[in-house]
Amino acid sequence: MNIKDLINIYEKKKSIYGNEAYRQISNILKEAKEKHKSEFYGTDHEQSWKGFKGNALESLILHILNDEITNMGLKIVKGKKFERTKPENLPTELKHVKKNLSIDFGKFGFHIPDVDLVIYNPNTYKVIAVLSSKVTLRERIAQTAYWNLKLKGYELTKHIKVYFITPDEDGTLTIAHPAKIGRVIVEVDTDGSYVLSESNIEESDKVKLFDKFIDDFKKLLN
Repeated sequence: MNIKDLINIYEKKKSIYGNEAYRQISNILKEAKEKHKSEFYGTDHEQSWKGFKGNALESLILHILNDEITNMGLKIVKGKKFERTKPENLPTELKHVKKNLSIDFGKFGFHIPDVDLVIYNPNTYKVIAVLSSKVTLRERIAQTAYWNLKLKGYELTKHIKVYFITPDEDGTLTIAHPAKIGRVIVEVDTDGSYVLSESNIEESDKVKLFDKFIDDFKKLLN
């Protein structure tokens, strides 16, 4: 089971569900897990799957968004490119992008936020938005809120939007009032969350189904 297999599963769902295929993400991950398990040789499949799943979700989101983002004249890349590649091995373009994403921590130096996807302008190297993605909010939302605070508090990065993309499998974002703490954090301490879920949610300016993302992003650019 690899990312190419995962994308193939998504494309099959897309042939059935069309533009609402994003709402099948949890089912796609379940199907992928079964295939992953059938091909697994070892003693701890859950641990192996856990390592694959995080990359699987961000790869799916990248696949879904890539053409739309590219058609806007922008690029979207994985944050891991900056974390796992030595600076001298980064292409010149990404060196500039990394610099524009870095936050000054004073005597502790410059560091980039822990994010899954980065959207930027390849002509100016300006970072426009960063996306974090997890299957449930409890795994990541407080960390996302922290990085939003740090980015907004630094003059050179304060314009960068911070979004959280999730299937929300534990239903944290479903109800606006009374809100669970994860939804409160999204509403108050991030630029918003987009949900990849079969379930309907009580939408707000900050919490919406994923199909609203591109239109909202285009408005941001304007």
